[in-house]
Amino acid sequence: MLIPTALLGEKHQTLATDLEDVKASKDRDMPSHLLRFPNIQNQSLLSGFAYCIASCSMILVNKFVLSGYGFNAGIFLMIYQNIVSVTIVSALSLSGVIPTEPLTWKLIKVWLPVNIIFVGMLITSMFSLKYINVAMLTILKNVANVLTASGETYFFKKQHDRQVWISLMLMIISAIAGGITDLSFHAVGYTWQILNCFLTASYSLTLRHVMDSAKQATKSGNLNELSMVLLNNILSLPLGIILVLGFNEVEYLLETPLLRMPMFWLVITASGVLGLAISFTSMWFLRQTSATTYSLVGSLNKIPLSIAGILLFKVRTSMENSISILLGLLAGVFFARAKLRNNSQS
Repeated sequence: MLIPTALLGEKHQTLATDLEDVKASKDRDMPSHLLRFPNIQNQSLLSGFAYCIASCSMILVNKFVLSGYGFNAGIFLMIYQNIVSVTIVSALSLSGVIPTEPLTWKLIKVWLPVNIIFVGMLITSMFSLKYINVAMLTILKNVANVLTASGETYFFKKQHDRQVWISLMLMIISAIAGGITDLSFHAVGYTWQILNCFLTASYSLTLRHVMDSAKQATKSGNLNELSMVLLNNILSLPLGIILVLGFNEVEYLLETPLLRMPMFWLVITASGVLGLAISFTSMWFLRQTSATTYSLVGSLNKIPLSIAGILLFKVRTSMENSISILLGLLAGVFFARAKLRNNSQS
């Protein structure tokens, strides 16, 4: 399943390998007369490029806000980005450009449990990104694939072939080796990331269980991605406010000079727009190609992202750590191919 959120780019990469199961429903849920993408030649190449740019830019901008600016209110950042997404999606929906499902109490009650996991996933991702470099974060997120595949086998009795398990084993080895050789190792960041992997896997597994009930709670019987974006982001706001108070971010927000800088507001607003751009470009790319191509591009996209993260933020690395990162990236590509092949055979 896609992870509909307006936050980190991994939402369309970590679980992209499950797209074969949802592509048909996406096409039904998104009427072409309501959402028209540019009618230009070679849309496959352009849409793929746009998706890659949006996805990479989102993670790099978030890293810049949290580490470059030294911003210590990750929950507030999540809330602000979600407000940007809600504002844009609501405006487009009211103008008739895109279709979204009306938010009813029946739908909200069904979706609330998965939204709580969703918010936890976003917050832990923010906290870990502050301390861990982008390249290491990318391969550590592979652990979520291991947990998700194990959960599928245990809870849903889904069988994976040998190639899938081999790629998952390579992911574990690369994550462990990467952590051991990480010159900028930070225990707090790794702790948050481990928790994030469990929450990401839980979100994926729970979402599959909730989706059918959620569709029955809608008026049309469908729940497209943009409706999920709107639903998740709206429900995350009250919970986010409670967490801002609980983590005592209010005192920091009142004291930090960053909120008095117009450029800082411009950057975090851009991060919210980029998060929503990932949703639009991913749908555009998926319509122009296949789920297999989408998934593989998402995995290959991590390679330039990791390189950019190392160069832009001047990350200290070693040959051993670089090899571990490369192994993890290649394992991700291998996993995407093996999982989609497994899905097509079953």
